Amino acid sequence: MAQKYQASRQWELINQFWVTDDAAIDLANFKSDRRNHKVSLWDPATNGVRYLKSLIYNLAARLGPDDWARLSRTSNREVGNPFAVKWEGQSVCLDYLQATIELGFIERNLDLRGANVLEIGAGYGRTCHTLLSNHDVAGYCIIDLKTTMELSRKYLRTVLDDEQFAKISWVTVDEVDIALSSRRFDLCVNIDSFAEMDPETVRGYQAQIDQTCTAFYTKNPVGKYLDGSLDGSSERSETVVSALETGLLRQVLDIHDSAAVRAAVPTFISAYQPGDKWRCVADEWAAPWSHYWQALYKKD
Repeated sequence: MAQKYQASRQWELINQFWVTDDAAIDLANFKSDRRNHKVSLWDPATNGVRYLKSLIYNLAARLGPDDWARLSRTSNREVGNPFAVKWEGQSVCLDYLQATIELGFIERNLDLRGANVLEIGAGYGRTCHTLLSNHDVAGYCIIDLKTTMELSRKYLRTVLDDEQFAKISWVTVDEVDIALSSRRFDLCVNIDSFAEMDPETVRGYQAQIDQTCTAFYTKNPVGKYLDGSLDGSSERSETVVSALETGLLRQVLDIHDSAAVRAAVPTFISAYQPGDKWRCVADEWAAPWSHYWQALYKKD
């Protein structure tokens, strides 16, 4: 008579290649190596998209009605074929999920009606797309490197209508001083790029913000990290060394220690203050990234 209780073919293979007879000899790292990847944890190295979609799904479940309303008004988000999930019939990716949360933070602290907006480092344009889709601003100026600007220009031309796109002006980094000398803005936005610039470049932009803007929103990391388990990078690699040299906040910390992140916040608030006449009116953790913070400053 065949055994009633026995391993399935799937588990026969797992026992052959993953949870072998030697699996219990040394428990030192078993929860983060291949033994546990077939017991209770998908291997992060080969399941990145699975974890990304799970993250998006869980974040989408926490969005409020205002967040979803902003997303609904932001059409053509599917351009570029992003990794996305559906929640209650609406498709959402991580980029625009962050964009609606960021804009919600700004809206709670600043009236954007008829505003002139300046963005330093627009990426491919998700923030501009979301803001122009939700507010009737007077104008939106983007400062960026030439190659990145070509990407955002093409993307925004694709996703925005003619009236929205006509509100955008473009300034390359070598035109900043002349192009902004006579302009004034109600809000400057910088998301995840001041931390990637040389410190003197950041200070130059802060001087421009001080001279031309009355409000400033930033979302950036509170410090640096050295953790090869996150991306496999060596601490001596050129990419890691160059990253540690950029930004105003170069202290290395454990970015997955909430106490260490919180302890770095006062320095973050101080470092990103554009000038003596500015004050931080709101700040909070910028989920989902453990070591990112967001703040809004206003000029007195």
